[in-house]
Amino acid sequence: MTPTLRYSLIYGGLASTVLAAFIAVIGFLHHRVEWVATQTFGYSVMLVAMSFVFVGVKRYRDVEGGGVIKFWHALGLGLMIALIATIAYVLIWELYLAATNYRFIDDFIAGTLAKARASGKSAAEIAKMSADLDAMRTMYANPLIRLPMTAMEIVPVALPVALASTIFCNPRLLPARENVRAASPSRSRTDPA
Repeated sequence: MTPTLRYSLIYGGLASTVLAAFIAVIGFLHHRVEWVATQTFGYSVMLVAMSFVFVGVKRYRDVEGGGVIKFWHALGLGLMIALIATIAYVLIWELYLAATNYRFIDDFIAGTLAKARASGKSAAEIAKMSADLDAMRTMYANPLIRLPMTAMEIVPVALPVALASTIFCNPRLLPARENVRAASPSRSRTDPA
């Protein structure tokens, strides 16, 4: 296994663990705590999970690269970590849906319509909204639509973070500690063989 693949699996796995915990919280608390289901909370958790992209790229630079990493390598590693976390997010969400008998979309539609009624929308507006939501329910039932839809929830966080992880191409940014460099198996050209 190459070091790049190893780091991708480790840090993608750590990001996936955070995302799995988030989905578990949604599953257990979504009826009790309203903020759990908010987009702000969801994207904040995704950002925390994707912080492992930064950690993985920096760690790779410091340990494997002796404090140096090239732009394309940093970007590729960041994208691989993000891809593993994205795939895990989709699979974990599918497991959650299966475990809850796919009730998510029904709960989402019921909640949306209840909020519309509570906000005083007219019967015609609610009827149109209900028809649109029923069309969404039909689309969501198709895994060929649902899987990419789920992936697109996390991509707006994953891609910018992977791109931003290239800041570690600058070896002066959070430089490696000497003991990390000493543990590195790679040697510079000036080291005696």
